[in-house]
Amino acid sequence: MTKKRGMFVLVLALAAGAALGWTLDAVAGTTITMKAGIVIDQNHPYYHGIAKFNEIIGQKTNGRLKVEIYHSSQLGNERDLVEGLSMGSVDLAAVSSAPVSSFVPKIAVFDLPYLFTSREQAYKVMDGPIGQGFFKDLEAKSVIGLAYFENGFRNITNSKRPINAPADMKGIKIRVMESPVPIATFNTIGANATPMAWGEVFTALQQKTIDAQENPMPVIYTQKLFEVQKYLSMTEHFYAPALFLMSKAIYGTLSPEEQKIVREAAKEAATYERQVSKQQAEDFVAKCKEKGMVVNEVNKKVWQEAMAPVYAKFEGQLGKELIEAIKNTK
Repeated sequence: MTKKRGMFVLVLALAAGAALGWTLDAVAGTTITMKAGIVIDQNHPYYHGIAKFNEIIGQKTNGRLKVEIYHSSQLGNERDLVEGLSMGSVDLAAVSSAPVSSFVPKIAVFDLPYLFTSREQAYKVMDGPIGQGFFKDLEAKSVIGLAYFENGFRNITNSKRPINAPADMKGIKIRVMESPVPIATFNTIGANATPMAWGEVFTALQQKTIDAQENPMPVIYTQKLFEVQKYLSMTEHFYAPALFLMSKAIYGTLSPEEQKIVREAAKEAATYERQVSKQQAEDFVAKCKEKGMVVNEVNKKVWQEAMAPVYAKFEGQLGKELIEAIKNTK
């Protein structure tokens, strides 16, 4: 075959590949390495979930697609990650719902206290029309929603005293997510709610510039908050969904077949991540006790009643029908 004829055949092959949805990289057999960001470390369920995702897509694409995970806020805080996804500077991220509310305001509904009473209810909402509707809204912001991970039910830790009743929060300076709903929730019960990026929290607790924080057990233990917090109260006041997201920029470079693999792998990884999260939540209470934390249960009904005024404050903005639809999901 002459050099000229060989070039002609290659051009024909590339044209045929384009018609089938292949990319030039696929024809050349190159690897696409995607950057994934999380704000917590490699012991947290987010990391395990993305690692599982990487394993699945690697197997199904014969190593063409792979993921490098940047943990512990190496790519920035959660707000930075969401903005990076939208701009195409970050390929993948697992983030809580709070920073996403800047792009999809009504997703802040997930921040309401005691909205979810079980994981099963949360999964049905996230995987059903409501959760998928938020993903559709995100796509208009150049972000692809792949699946919902979970962070789990959030509990309060502090360095001052045992927190049994809502009144015990009076005057406690507590770090909360950067979202209006959790800020209003803790201010409602007399706390001093302080929004703060996660990367700053451990040092702030250590230096006593804040007294408390609230997070699910996987965060409390894996981030070693027992080193700077004495008391753990099992309030389970918020359920924290997590969104596993992909930049539309990188998604658009994949073939239809690869896009399908990515979406299916994300769902499988989400199931795995939720299992890890649930198991850690069960295991880590005892481990925190072993590390010297004083743990107490609370009367959740009393807490739910104390935080109820937050609903009246936000139902006009978030939609009463949306709130009721979530509450009525069984």
